[in-house]
Amino acid sequence: MTDLALSIPNVPEPSPTMRLVRRFLGQKAFVIGAGILAVIVALALLAPLIAPHDPYAQNLALRNVPPVWYQKGSWLHPLGTDQLGRDYLSRILYGARISLLIGVSVVLISGVIGTTMGLLAGYFGGKVDLAVTFLVTTRLSMPVILVALAVVAMVGGSLWIVILVLGLLKWDRFAVVMRSATQQVRSLDYVAAAEAAGASTTRIIVREVLPNIVPHLIVVATLEAASAILLEAALSFLGLGVQPPLPSWGLMISEAKAYMFFSFWLIAIPGSALALLIFAINLAGDGLRDVISPEGRA
Repeated sequence: MTDLALSIPNVPEPSPTMRLVRRFLGQKAFVIGAGILAVIVALALLAPLIAPHDPYAQNLALRNVPPVWYQKGSWLHPLGTDQLGRDYLSRILYGARISLLIGVSVVLISGVIGTTMGLLAGYFGGKVDLAVTFLVTTRLSMPVILVALAVVAMVGGSLWIVILVLGLLKWDRFAVVMRSATQQVRSLDYVAAAEAAGASTTRIIVREVLPNIVPHLIVVATLEAASAILLEAALSFLGLGVQPPLPSWGLMISEAKAYMFFSFWLIAIPGSALALLIFAINLAGDGLRDVISPEGRA
């Protein structure tokens, strides 16, 4: 029995990195969502190389050409053309760049604002917490879409105006989640040990608290990115977001309204692309949340 036990080789335990990879791969939602998102990001980055035509080039002689799966379709324009004869595949690819740019930019702006407020409120408490809570309550009392519509209508619609307005309006979820997470971390032993060792407040927040709430920050960021992309599409659809001739998916849907009964693909293609992107981001975010939750770590 002893010889048999000695003959069995010792199997090394997987490293923390390998365990983390296995947890991610074990979440089908995350794998599917991240896979779809990676494909969309790759197509957006490679758009100048793979787009068959200039997305802004007009040719009225070829307007409303149907996609290739229709009888009158052509491989010259696989997804057809719009009402101005612009290649739809090229505009879809370049539209992905605009949607991803808006999602990332809005998350960066709102994330910095909300995370800073949440860290300060959760760590210091007291009057700072009351002030941040008041600001969050005030912000939640204002509907994002109505405020964005009013501001963009007064200032004027453009890509960077939309990014700035949404970034300054969507920080509340970051603040609420980061405040709660910071309050939990604030009471842990290693924070008390850092304080006892004489570490400065800035060092404790940056080196001890912030790294331990980053998983929560990532989950909120994925959800807010999807929300920002959807809001931009709504604003562009109403004519107050990204302005022509930029190939925003929301703007493409808006421009195709008059043709929805005759050239349905003009709405269906950008609408499907937008839905797929939102679905991928939300699916990846949900899977990421499950991975970093205590149940997912077990």
